[in-house]
Amino acid sequence: MRVKVLSRNPDDYVRETKLDLQRVPRNYDPVLHPFEVPREYTRALNATKLERVFAKPFLSSLDGHRDGVNCMAKHPKSLSTVLSGACDGEVKIWNLTKRQCIRTIQAHEGFVRGMCARFCGTSFFTVGDDKTVKQWKMESPEYGEEEEPIHMILGKTVYTGIDHHWKEAVFATCGQQVDIWDEQRTSPMCSLTWGFDSISSVKFNPIETYLLGSCASDRNIVLYDMRKSTPLKKVILNMRTNTICWNPMEAFIFTAANEDYNLYTFDMRYLESPVMVHMDHVSAVLDVDYSPTGKEFVSASFDKSVRIFPVDKGHSR
Repeated sequence: MRVKVLSRNPDDYVRETKLDLQRVPRNYDPVLHPFEVPREYTRALNATKLERVFAKPFLSSLDGHRDGVNCMAKHPKSLSTVLSGACDGEVKIWNLTKRQCIRTIQAHEGFVRGMCARFCGTSFFTVGDDKTVKQWKMESPEYGEEEEPIHMILGKTVYTGIDHHWKEAVFATCGQQVDIWDEQRTSPMCSLTWGFDSISSVKFNPIETYLLGSCASDRNIVLYDMRKSTPLKKVILNMRTNTICWNPMEAFIFTAANEDYNLYTFDMRYLESPVMVHMDHVSAVLDVDYSPTGKEFVSASFDKSVRIFPVDKGHSR
């Protein structure tokens, strides 16, 4: 009678010391591993991509938020200062030269939906899910002084975005409608609306400072004039626009980041068709911002990529 016995040699699987790696038994027969070549190809491709991701344009990452970062704002006077708002209501002020957080504020209960700095750079505004608009000092409080907002407005609805006028003590919020506020008052100076859907973003024009644009979830982009207290023009796209950004050098040019993977640059005088369609993203474009020269803009997309586009080119560089 034949008896088959499992024979195990401890030298094949026991480590000599704790510092040794665990030995993993592997059968190298190619018949057992039909996907070995494609798997290795995918690994090599991912390694190459990571090298590209951490290549020269990438400088550093700013770590510190405990939840996802929902919005950001630039300091109008200091290039090294950036503000970020997170989904847990926390706002952080970062020093880019030192690459560290210089101040943390628990600003809201729930998401920080939008933030912007005042044109002089002495304070900044935040809006959140708790239906409040808060104004904070840019400087850290003195020793023993409590971290409190300078000014707080309790609204009737949730505000989804905010932007400040480039020269006056006026700011705009958006939600169910676009509200224009004076910093000294607790009720809006005027409310602008065209349609019934919620508005996701509002932006002041940096040159013609009385003009502002907004984009709503019913796929339209609406332009307003603050002096008229009425909407000026409206353009409806095939899919929803997430945000717009004005060109800081040409008053009538703005770029819209759309859900259909493209960016559209419009001339506000001729809204029948875009001046240029910028294609390269493979998922919804979430945000866009211009360089100070007005020659290029940067876009961020749901496809996890950041792309730099020249204004007059259809593809990113």
